[in-house]
Amino acid sequence: MATATAQKPAELPAGPVVDIKTSVGDIKVKLYDDTPRHRDNFLKLVKDGYYNGVLFHRVIKDFMVQTGDPGSVNADSTAMLGIGGPDYQIDAEILYPKHYHKYGALAAARTGDDMNPERKSSGSQFYIVTGRKYDDHHIDGMAYRQTMDKRQAYFRELCRKNDSKIRELMNSGDKEAQEALRMELIKETEAAVPEESMPENIRADYKNIGGTPHLDGAYTVFGEVISGMDTVEKIQNAPTGRADRPKEDIRIISMKIVKK
Repeated sequence: MATATAQKPAELPAGPVVDIKTSVGDIKVKLYDDTPRHRDNFLKLVKDGYYNGVLFHRVIKDFMVQTGDPGSVNADSTAMLGIGGPDYQIDAEILYPKHYHKYGALAAARTGDDMNPERKSSGSQFYIVTGRKYDDHHIDGMAYRQTMDKRQAYFRELCRKNDSKIRELMNSGDKEAQEALRMELIKETEAAVPEESMPENIRADYKNIGGTPHLDGAYTVFGEVISGMDTVEKIQNAPTGRADRPKEDIRIISMKIVKK
């Protein structure tokens, strides 16, 4: 995948800058000021040296590279990684479509919706997006699926709120009334969650520089790479083994705040 063209400084959102020195090269990231909980937590961990020595423990080509598990620092080659972190989570700051999973986006890892319906972020683990480029057909398909996922979630919540009424109708055996209520809830869901097309600026990025659009609206994007995507490319192209862990360790040596 070709490296994305860097944005001009004037186009970048305001925020602090952090240098990430890895065993295969350096990466420089800018943090967004409008995701302050994630920004402040990341800066505190950087100041504390929390990330020094951690591995990039999960690497999936054309998707992302993930790091930030403190348990990886002294892990042997058989260790299962990806569950470590501080004893807290960070409340979600999902600001799609302002921030999205374009090539080079910096985002917070988290546990899945079944265990974490509020989509709170890991206290330390993060990933950098590599992804791939998409054509209009695939982008439209993903946008449609995202709408359907939102509608399903909204419909489930409506059913939960109407649980007693639904049970009453089921017990009565009134099929006609059950169907009428179902259609009423579907109509309410479709009105509350309209089908939306992807904004043109985001569509252009996914077509021209790539990313992982299916993650949009589900994970907090709190920054972006402003230099060093060549290093990220080295990481994503590393041979991997069990659980997508690089066969040869790739570490964060240190991090440093270079601009507040």
